[in-house]
Amino acid sequence: MISDLKRNIILNAKNLMGWRTNRKIVVISVDDYGNVRLDSKAARERMDKEGMKIYNRFDALDTLETRRDLEALYEVLTSVKDKNDRNALLSSFAVPCNINFEKMREESFQDYHYELLPHTFDKLSEQQPEAYIGAWELLQEGMERRLMVPFFHGREHLNLKVLEEKLAARDPEVITALENRSYTSISSSKYQTISAMAAFDFWKFKENERFTDIIADGLEAFEKVYGYRSDHFNPPGGREHPVIHKALKENGVKYIDTPLLKQEHQGNGKHKKVFNYTGKKNDLGQTYLVRNVVFEPTEDRGVDWVSYAMKQIEAAFRWNRPAIISSHRVNFCGHIDPENREEGLHALKELLQKVTKRWPQVEFLAANELGALIGSVN
Repeated sequence: MISDLKRNIILNAKNLMGWRTNRKIVVISVDDYGNVRLDSKAARERMDKEGMKIYNRFDALDTLETRRDLEALYEVLTSVKDKNDRNALLSSFAVPCNINFEKMREESFQDYHYELLPHTFDKLSEQQPEAYIGAWELLQEGMERRLMVPFFHGREHLNLKVLEEKLAARDPEVITALENRSYTSISSSKYQTISAMAAFDFWKFKENERFTDIIADGLEAFEKVYGYRSDHFNPPGGREHPVIHKALKENGVKYIDTPLLKQEHQGNGKHKKVFNYTGKKNDLGQTYLVRNVVFEPTEDRGVDWVSYAMKQIEAAFRWNRPAIISSHRVNFCGHIDPENREEGLHALKELLQKVTKRWPQVEFLAANELGALIGSVN
Protein backbone atom coordinates (compact mmCIF):
# COMPACT_ATOMS: atom_id res chain seq x y z
CA MET A 1 0.00 0.00 0.00
CA ILE A 2 1.29 3.44 -0.93
CA SER A 3 0.96 6.05 1.83
CA ASP A 4 -1.10 9.18 1.15
CA LEU A 5 2.03 11.33 1.46
CA LYS A 6 3.96 9.27 -1.06
CA ARG A 7 0.97 9.19 -3.41
CA ASN A 8 0.65 13.00 -3.26
CA ILE A 9 4.36 13.41 -3.97
CA ILE A 10 4.02 11.13 -7.01
CA LEU A 11 0.90 12.98 -8.23
CA ASN A 12 2.78 16.26 -8.33
CA ALA A 13 6.21 14.95 -9.36
CA LYS A 14 4.94 13.39 -12.59
CA ASN A 15 3.61 16.79 -13.68
CA LEU A 16 6.76 18.84 -13.05
CA MET A 17 7.86 18.80 -16.69
CA GLY A 18 5.99 18.93 -19.95
CA TRP A 19 3.90 21.03 -22.26
CA ARG A 20 1.84 23.68 -20.47
CA THR A 21 -1.59 25.09 -21.13
CA ASN A 22 -4.15 27.09 -19.19
CA ARG A 23 -6.90 25.07 -20.87
CA LYS A 24 -8.51 22.24 -18.90
CA ILE A 25 -7.93 19.44 -21.39
CA VAL A 26 -8.90 15.83 -20.72
CA VAL A 27 -7.90 12.94 -22.97
CA ILE A 28 -9.15 9.41 -22.21
CA SER A 29 -6.77 6.84 -23.69
CA VAL A 30 -8.00 3.26 -23.46
CA ASP A 31 -5.96 0.30 -24.72
CA ASP A 32 -6.84 -3.07 -26.28
CA TYR A 33 -9.87 -2.42 -28.47
CA GLY A 34 -10.34 -4.73 -31.43
CA ASN A 35 -8.42 -7.55 -29.77
CA VAL A 36 -9.73 -11.05 -29.15
CA ARG A 37 -8.15 -12.29 -25.94
CA LEU A 38 -10.89 -14.45 -24.46
CA ASP A 39 -13.63 -15.79 -26.73
CA SER A 40 -16.46 -16.41 -24.31
CA LYS A 41 -17.53 -17.65 -20.90
CA ALA A 42 -17.81 -21.17 -22.30
CA ALA A 43 -14.24 -20.96 -23.62
CA ARG A 44 -13.00 -19.79 -20.23
CA GLU A 45 -14.76 -22.68 -18.50
CA ARG A 46 -13.28 -25.21 -20.92
CA MET A 47 -9.78 -23.80 -20.42
CA ASP A 48 -10.30 -23.89 -16.65
CA LYS A 49 -11.09 -27.62 -16.90
CA GLU A 50 -7.88 -28.07 -18.91
CA GLY A 51 -5.90 -26.51 -16.08
CA MET A 52 -5.29 -23.16 -17.77
CA LYS A 53 -4.72 -20.64 -15.00
CA ILE A 54 -6.11 -17.14 -14.66
CA TYR A 55 -3.14 -14.89 -13.96
CA ASN A 56 -4.92 -11.54 -14.10
CA ARG A 57 -8.24 -9.87 -14.87
CA PHE A 58 -7.43 -9.86 -18.59
CA ASP A 59 -7.32 -13.66 -18.59
CA ALA A 60 -10.64 -13.72 -16.75
CA LEU A 61 -12.68 -10.96 -18.38
CA ASP A 62 -11.12 -9.33 -21.46
CA THR A 63 -13.16 -10.02 -24.60
CA LEU A 64 -13.73 -8.34 -27.93
CA GLU A 65 -16.20 -5.52 -27.35
CA THR A 66 -19.81 -6.68 -27.65
CA ARG A 67 -22.83 -4.76 -28.83
CA ARG A 68 -23.97 -4.23 -25.25
CA ASP A 69 -20.48 -3.15 -24.18
CA LEU A 70 -20.57 -0.39 -26.78
CA GLU A 71 -24.20 0.62 -26.15
CA ALA A 72 -23.54 1.02 -22.44
CA LEU A 73 -20.26 2.85 -23.05
CA TYR A 74 -21.91 5.31 -25.44
CA GLU A 75 -24.63 6.02 -22.88
CA VAL A 76 -21.95 7.07 -20.42
CA LEU A 77 -19.91 9.14 -22.87
CA THR A 78 -22.97 11.08 -24.01
CA SER A 79 -24.12 11.77 -20.44
CA VAL A 80 -21.77 14.79 -20.18
CA LYS A 81 -20.75 17.74 -22.33
CA ASP A 82 -17.66 19.92 -22.22
CA LYS A 83 -17.41 23.71 -22.61
CA ASN A 84 -17.71 23.32 -26.38
CA ASP A 85 -20.86 21.18 -26.05
CA ARG A 86 -18.93 18.08 -27.12
CA ASN A 87 -19.45 14.73 -25.44
CA ALA A 88 -16.69 12.75 -23.79
CA LEU A 89 -14.85 10.35 -26.08
CA LEU A 90 -12.38 7.50 -25.93
CA SER A 91 -9.06 7.55 -27.72
CA SER A 92 -9.23 3.80 -28.25
CA PHE A 93 -5.85 2.28 -28.99
CA ALA A 94 -6.92 -0.60 -31.19
CA VAL A 95 -5.62 -3.43 -33.34
CA PRO A 96 -6.95 -4.07 -36.85
CA CYS A 97 -6.11 -7.80 -36.93
CA ASN A 98 -6.73 -10.94 -34.92
CA ILE A 99 -5.72 -14.59 -35.06
CA ASN A 100 -7.57 -16.53 -37.75
CA PHE A 101 -8.40 -19.41 -35.45
CA GLU A 102 -10.29 -21.41 -38.07
CA LYS A 103 -7.50 -21.38 -40.63
CA MET A 104 -4.91 -22.24 -38.02
CA ARG A 105 -7.04 -25.16 -36.82
CA GLU A 106 -7.39 -26.43 -40.40
CA GLU A 107 -3.59 -26.55 -40.59
CA SER A 108 -3.29 -28.21 -37.16
CA PHE A 109 -1.87 -25.03 -35.64
CA GLN A 110 1.36 -25.26 -37.59
CA ASP A 111 1.63 -21.64 -38.76
CA TYR A 112 0.28 -18.24 -37.77
CA HIS A 113 -2.51 -16.64 -39.78
CA TYR A 114 -4.40 -13.44 -39.08
CA GLU A 115 -7.58 -11.80 -40.32
CA LEU A 116 -8.99 -8.28 -40.43
CA LEU A 117 -11.25 -7.16 -37.59
CA PRO A 118 -14.51 -7.00 -39.62
CA HIS A 119 -14.05 -10.70 -40.45
CA THR A 120 -13.66 -11.43 -36.75
CA PHE A 121 -16.90 -9.61 -35.97
CA ASP A 122 -18.66 -11.47 -38.81
CA LYS A 123 -17.61 -14.85 -37.41
CA LEU A 124 -18.58 -13.95 -33.87
CA SER A 125 -21.94 -12.66 -35.08
CA GLU A 126 -22.63 -16.19 -36.36
CA GLN A 127 -21.14 -18.01 -33.38
CA GLN A 128 -22.46 -15.75 -30.61
CA PRO A 129 -25.30 -13.73 -32.17
CA GLU A 130 -26.77 -12.48 -28.89
CA ALA A 131 -23.51 -10.68 -28.12
CA TYR A 132 -22.10 -9.71 -31.50
CA ILE A 133 -24.80 -9.10 -34.10
CA GLY A 134 -24.57 -5.39 -34.86
CA ALA A 135 -21.42 -4.82 -32.81
CA TRP A 136 -19.19 -3.91 -35.77
CA GLU A 137 -21.80 -1.53 -37.12
CA LEU A 138 -22.16 0.04 -33.68
CA LEU A 139 -18.41 0.52 -33.44
CA GLN A 140 -18.50 2.33 -36.78
CA GLU A 141 -21.40 4.44 -35.56
CA GLY A 142 -19.40 5.39 -32.48
CA MET A 143 -16.57 6.58 -34.70
CA GLU A 144 -18.96 8.65 -36.80
CA ARG A 145 -20.42 10.22 -33.65
CA ARG A 146 -16.93 10.96 -32.26
CA LEU A 147 -17.44 8.69 -29.28
CA MET A 148 -14.58 6.41 -30.27
CA VAL A 149 -11.44 7.57 -32.07
CA PRO A 150 -9.23 4.52 -32.71
CA PHE A 151 -5.43 4.73 -32.95
CA PHE A 152 -2.76 2.17 -33.82
CA HIS A 153 -2.01 -0.34 -31.07
CA GLY A 154 0.01 -2.67 -33.27
CA ARG A 155 -1.18 -5.04 -35.98
CA GLU A 156 -2.18 -7.66 -33.40
CA HIS A 157 -1.92 -7.89 -29.62
CA LEU A 158 0.60 -10.72 -29.36
CA ASN A 159 4.31 -11.39 -29.72
CA LEU A 160 4.92 -13.30 -32.93
CA LYS A 161 8.33 -14.64 -31.89
CA VAL A 162 6.81 -16.25 -28.81
CA LEU A 163 3.74 -17.58 -30.63
CA GLU A 164 5.75 -19.10 -33.47
CA GLU A 165 8.22 -20.75 -31.10
CA LYS A 166 5.41 -22.17 -28.99
CA LEU A 167 3.60 -23.47 -32.08
CA ALA A 168 6.78 -25.22 -33.20
CA ALA A 169 7.15 -26.77 -29.74
CA ARG A 170 3.44 -27.73 -29.64
CA ASP A 171 3.11 -25.85 -26.37
CA PRO A 172 -0.01 -27.24 -24.62
CA GLU A 173 -1.10 -23.87 -23.19
CA VAL A 174 -1.02 -22.16 -26.57
CA ILE A 175 -2.72 -25.05 -28.38
CA THR A 176 -5.45 -25.21 -25.74
CA ALA A 177 -6.03 -21.46 -25.95
CA LEU A 178 -6.19 -21.51 -29.75
CA GLU A 179 -8.58 -24.46 -29.75
CA ASN A 180 -10.87 -22.25 -27.68
CA ARG A 181 -10.56 -19.30 -30.08
CA SER A 182 -8.61 -17.41 -27.44
CA TYR A 183 -5.07 -16.27 -26.75
CA THR A 184 -4.76 -15.94 -23.02
CA SER A 185 -3.54 -17.69 -19.85
CA ILE A 186 -0.04 -18.10 -21.29
CA SER A 187 2.12 -18.64 -18.21
CA SER A 188 5.49 -17.60 -19.65
CA SER A 189 7.19 -16.51 -22.83
CA LYS A 190 10.46 -18.06 -21.56
CA TYR A 191 12.15 -14.69 -22.18
CA GLN A 192 12.50 -12.28 -19.26
CA THR A 193 12.06 -9.26 -21.53
CA ILE A 194 9.12 -10.52 -23.58
CA SER A 195 5.46 -10.67 -22.68
CA ALA A 196 3.48 -13.14 -24.78
CA MET A 197 0.98 -10.31 -25.41
CA ALA A 198 3.46 -7.52 -26.26
CA ALA A 199 3.94 -7.22 -30.02
CA PHE A 200 7.19 -5.26 -29.98
CA ASP A 201 9.04 -6.95 -27.13
CA PHE A 202 12.30 -8.66 -28.10
CA TRP A 203 15.30 -10.51 -26.69
CA LYS A 204 18.05 -9.89 -29.25
CA PHE A 205 18.21 -6.37 -30.62
CA LYS A 206 18.22 -7.52 -34.26
CA GLU A 207 14.69 -8.86 -33.75
CA ASN A 208 13.53 -5.26 -34.14
CA GLU A 209 14.27 -5.54 -37.87
CA ARG A 210 11.18 -7.70 -38.34
CA PHE A 211 8.95 -5.04 -36.87
CA THR A 212 9.44 -2.70 -39.83
CA ASP A 213 7.30 -4.86 -42.11
CA ILE A 214 4.79 -5.61 -39.36
CA ILE A 215 4.32 -1.87 -38.73
CA ALA A 216 3.84 -1.08 -42.42
CA ASP A 217 1.43 -3.97 -42.86
CA GLY A 218 -0.37 -3.14 -39.63
CA LEU A 219 -0.94 0.51 -40.50
CA GLU A 220 -2.23 -0.48 -43.95
CA ALA A 221 -4.61 -2.90 -42.25
CA PHE A 222 -5.63 -0.20 -39.77
CA GLU A 223 -6.60 2.09 -42.64
CA LYS A 224 -8.63 -0.68 -44.30
CA VAL A 225 -10.47 -1.47 -41.07
CA TYR A 226 -11.03 1.97 -39.54
CA GLY A 227 -11.13 4.08 -42.70
CA TYR A 228 -8.21 6.44 -42.08
CA ARG A 229 -4.49 6.45 -41.44
CA SER A 230 -3.54 6.46 -37.77
CA ASP A 231 -1.15 9.23 -36.75
CA HIS A 232 -0.82 8.05 -33.13
CA PHE A 233 0.73 4.89 -31.66
CA ASN A 234 0.89 3.04 -28.37
CA PRO A 235 2.48 -0.43 -28.38
CA PRO A 236 0.69 -3.42 -26.85
CA GLY A 237 2.23 -3.89 -23.43
CA GLY A 238 3.54 -0.32 -23.52
CA ARG A 239 7.09 -1.19 -24.54
CA GLU A 240 9.11 -0.68 -27.71
CA HIS A 241 12.61 0.41 -28.66
CA PRO A 242 12.82 3.79 -30.45
CA VAL A 243 14.58 2.11 -33.35
CA ILE A 244 11.10 1.27 -34.68
CA HIS A 245 9.99 4.91 -34.59
CA LYS A 246 11.50 5.44 -38.05
CA ALA A 247 9.14 2.86 -39.54
CA LEU A 248 6.24 4.48 -37.71
CA LYS A 249 7.26 7.91 -39.02
CA GLU A 250 7.54 6.63 -42.59
CA ASN A 251 3.99 5.31 -42.28
CA GLY A 252 2.43 8.51 -40.96
CA VAL A 253 2.72 8.29 -37.16
CA LYS A 254 3.35 11.69 -35.58
CA TYR A 255 2.53 11.00 -31.92
CA ILE A 256 3.71 8.24 -29.58
CA ASP A 257 2.41 7.29 -26.15
CA THR A 258 5.27 6.53 -23.80
CA PRO A 259 5.81 6.04 -20.05
CA LEU A 260 7.15 8.80 -17.82
CA LEU A 261 10.04 6.60 -16.72
CA LYS A 262 10.75 3.99 -19.35
CA GLN A 263 12.90 0.93 -18.82
CA GLU A 264 14.09 0.78 -22.42
CA HIS A 265 15.35 -2.66 -23.38
CA GLN A 266 18.63 -2.58 -25.30
CA GLY A 267 18.85 -6.31 -25.98
CA ASN A 268 19.83 -9.45 -24.05
CA GLY A 269 18.22 -8.21 -20.87
CA LYS A 270 20.07 -4.90 -20.61
CA HIS A 271 17.97 -1.81 -19.97
CA LYS A 272 18.37 1.94 -20.01
CA LYS A 273 16.23 4.35 -18.00
CA VAL A 274 14.69 7.10 -20.12
CA PHE A 275 12.72 10.06 -18.74
CA ASN A 276 9.85 11.35 -20.88
CA TYR A 277 7.23 14.06 -20.69
CA THR A 278 4.29 15.27 -22.76
CA GLY A 279 5.56 17.49 -25.57
CA LYS A 280 9.03 15.94 -25.74
CA LYS A 281 10.15 15.28 -29.31
CA ASN A 282 12.41 12.54 -30.59
CA ASP A 283 15.08 12.98 -33.26
CA LEU A 284 12.48 12.31 -35.95
CA GLY A 285 10.23 15.13 -34.77
CA GLN A 286 7.55 12.84 -33.35
CA THR A 287 5.83 14.09 -30.20
CA TYR A 288 5.61 12.01 -27.05
CA LEU A 289 2.47 11.98 -24.92
CA VAL A 290 2.73 10.70 -21.33
CA ARG A 291 -0.39 9.55 -19.53
CA ASN A 292 -0.52 11.20 -16.11
CA VAL A 293 -3.82 9.85 -14.75
CA VAL A 294 -4.35 6.14 -14.02
CA PHE A 295 -7.95 4.91 -13.99
CA GLU A 296 -8.53 1.15 -13.68
CA PRO A 297 -11.88 0.99 -11.86
CA THR A 298 -12.30 -2.80 -11.88
CA GLU A 299 -8.79 -3.52 -10.60
CA ASP A 300 -8.47 -3.90 -6.85
CA ARG A 301 -5.54 -1.76 -5.76
CA GLY A 302 -7.05 -0.60 -2.50
CA VAL A 303 -8.06 2.84 -3.79
CA ASP A 304 -11.29 4.64 -4.55
CA TRP A 305 -10.66 4.99 -8.27
CA VAL A 306 -12.94 7.98 -8.86
CA SER A 307 -11.43 9.97 -6.00
CA TYR A 308 -7.91 8.95 -6.98
CA ALA A 309 -8.46 9.93 -10.60
CA MET A 310 -9.88 13.28 -9.52
CA LYS A 311 -6.77 13.94 -7.43
CA GLN A 312 -4.56 13.07 -10.40
CA ILE A 313 -6.51 15.37 -12.71
CA GLU A 314 -6.38 18.12 -10.11
CA ALA A 315 -2.59 17.74 -9.91
CA ALA A 316 -2.27 17.92 -13.68
CA PHE A 317 -4.35 21.10 -13.87
CA ARG A 318 -2.46 22.59 -10.93
CA TRP A 319 0.71 22.39 -13.01
CA ASN A 320 -1.07 23.57 -16.18
CA ARG A 321 -0.81 20.17 -17.83
CA PRO A 322 -3.43 18.34 -19.85
CA ALA A 323 -4.90 15.34 -18.02
CA ILE A 324 -4.27 12.20 -20.07
CA ILE A 325 -6.22 9.35 -18.51
CA SER A 326 -4.89 5.81 -18.96
CA SER A 327 -7.26 2.84 -18.90
CA HIS A 328 -7.98 -0.53 -20.52
CA ARG A 329 -10.98 -2.02 -22.29
CA VAL A 330 -11.25 -4.79 -19.68
CA ASN A 331 -12.75 -2.22 -17.26
CA PHE A 332 -15.77 -1.92 -19.54
CA CYS A 333 -16.19 -5.56 -20.65
CA GLY A 334 -19.35 -7.41 -19.65
CA HIS A 335 -19.42 -10.44 -21.95
CA ILE A 336 -18.07 -12.76 -19.24
CA ASP A 337 -19.40 -10.86 -16.23
CA PRO A 338 -21.94 -8.06 -16.75
CA GLU A 339 -21.22 -6.79 -13.23
CA ASN A 340 -17.66 -5.99 -14.30
CA ARG A 341 -18.96 -3.70 -17.05
CA GLU A 342 -21.50 -2.12 -14.72
CA GLU A 343 -18.84 -1.42 -12.11
CA GLY A 344 -16.40 0.08 -14.61
CA LEU A 345 -18.94 2.22 -16.43
CA HIS A 346 -20.56 3.41 -13.21
CA ALA A 347 -17.15 4.66 -12.08
CA LEU A 348 -16.45 6.27 -15.46
CA LYS A 349 -19.79 8.07 -15.44
CA GLU A 350 -19.22 9.30 -11.89
CA LEU A 351 -15.76 10.53 -12.83
CA LEU A 352 -16.97 12.38 -15.94
CA GLN A 353 -19.80 14.03 -14.02
CA LYS A 354 -17.44 15.16 -11.27
CA VAL A 355 -14.93 16.50 -13.80
CA THR A 356 -17.51 18.55 -15.70
CA LYS A 357 -19.00 19.88 -12.45
CA ARG A 358 -15.62 20.76 -10.90
CA TRP A 359 -14.19 22.27 -14.09
CA PRO A 360 -17.01 23.58 -16.32
CA GLN A 361 -14.35 24.83 -18.73
CA VAL A 362 -13.07 21.29 -19.37
CA GLU A 363 -12.45 20.22 -22.97
CA PHE A 364 -12.56 16.59 -24.12
CA LEU A 365 -10.00 15.99 -26.87
CA ALA A 366 -8.84 12.96 -28.79
CA ALA A 367 -5.21 12.07 -28.20
CA ASN A 368 -4.07 13.20 -31.65
CA GLU A 369 -5.95 16.49 -31.25
CA LEU A 370 -3.80 17.14 -28.19
CA GLY A 371 -0.70 16.17 -30.17
CA ALA A 372 -1.62 18.57 -32.95
CA LEU A 373 -2.29 21.35 -30.42
CA ILE A 374 1.11 20.84 -28.86
CA GLY A 375 2.71 21.02 -32.30
CA SER A 376 0.83 24.16 -33.25
CA VAL A 377 2.14 26.20 -30.31
CA ASN A 378 5.70 24.88 -30.08
